[in-house]
Amino acid sequence: MQDALPLYRTASTHIVGPDGSQDVQERVLVEQPVEVALNERLIGTAMVLALDLEEFGAGFLFGQGYVSVPEDIVEVTVCEQGRVTVYAQEKDSRDDPETIVTSGCGGTGRISKKMLEEDFPPAAESQITLAQVGDLIRGTLGGSTLQQETHCVHACGYWAEGRFWGSFEDVGRHNAVDKVIGAILLRRFPTGGAVYTTGRLTSDMVLKCARIGIPIILSRTAPSSLGLDIAKRADLTLAGYVRPNRLNIFHAPRRIHAPKSVLPAS
Repeated sequence: MQDALPLYRTASTHIVGPDGSQDVQERVLVEQPVEVALNERLIGTAMVLALDLEEFGAGFLFGQGYVSVPEDIVEVTVCEQGRVTVYAQEKDSRDDPETIVTSGCGGTGRISKKMLEEDFPPAAESQITLAQVGDLIRGTLGGSTLQQETHCVHACGYWAEGRFWGSFEDVGRHNAVDKVIGAILLRRFPTGGAVYTTGRLTSDMVLKCARIGIPIILSRTAPSSLGLDIAKRADLTLAGYVRPNRLNIFHAPRRIHAPKSVLPAS
């Protein structure tokens, strides 16, 4: 049913350049509100790309602390009007009244302060090679035509157990990561792999990966200072400016297999 919601529409534009001007039709990504409910109770509304909403709903509730493991989730339904309902064993995520407004865009902009202070699960010692990093990037960016058609989406892809599992897109970088986390919660992706995102690695982006047990976090751009601090606390491998043949590893290079003359000791 979720595919009935539009992903883009056309808009008239007037292009002006040194050689003159012309009128053209451009495809514009549809950003729209989607309600997320837990056991029929509305939790929040997020501005998203209406695609892969089952994964988004599960990942959204994980980010807010309402679910934490796949066993919590019983069923996810999506209606044509853009409402995602997750039926789950609910966690009490509101026993800590102090919340933090994050730097993120989209609907996951508040987290409980206790999420920043609690212990993280042990990080798996997964491995990925430079060649596999390249495959992950190509799989993430080449999985859809929406970026080429609208130039208005972030993407997030996942690699685990020696292969590329899939990628998700959204108008918000946080939403794309939530969809990957939702795929793990719905048992569509295995745990303990590597994630590649086109977005910045701010505190809440890294925090979600630490809590769900993703030990390798790769970004096309850069981490923030708090994002790096969380990666160090959780002993995650964190890399920025990632390209098919190079990457800048800010912490725990031991999980990236490359020539020893390239990588320092962990």
